Amino acid sequence: MAEYIAKRSSGGPSERSREPWEAQLRKGSLEMAILASLRTSKQYGLEILRTLDGKSRLALAEGTLYLILNRLKNDGLVESEWVDAGTGHPRKYYWLTAEGRERLRAMVRFWIQLTADLNVLLEPVMDRKERVNVSR
Repeated sequence: MAEYIAKRSSGGPSERSREPWEAQLRKGSLEMAILASLRTSKQYGLEILRTLDGKSRLALAEGTLYLILNRLKNDGLVESEWVDAGTGHPRKYYWLTAEGRERLRAMVRFWIQLTADLNVLLEPVMDRKERVNVSR
């Protein structure tokens, strides 16, 4: 994971994972990350992308974001509405439903337990220097 973070932070927001397992881990966490980005406020697509890239380095393509948002909406986890921005084009804002908030909480509980369980197995694999770098 430290290599992934190092690659992402040194390669800029458009660099993608090169290893299939990295892509699968990333793909599996994007839904949770998008739900988390909507936890406190309504956001339109570009704001969500900026939140993901700025706070988590989870840069993703616009098309991927809208596919996931559409699926989340179909599942009843987010709602959306078009809002006239006053200048330019209207923006589609997204926010969590009550079911979306509960799903996010369930995902976070699962994620915390999963990472704790994995850390027990993975911690001995890394030498002391690597452990220090990962915790930063």
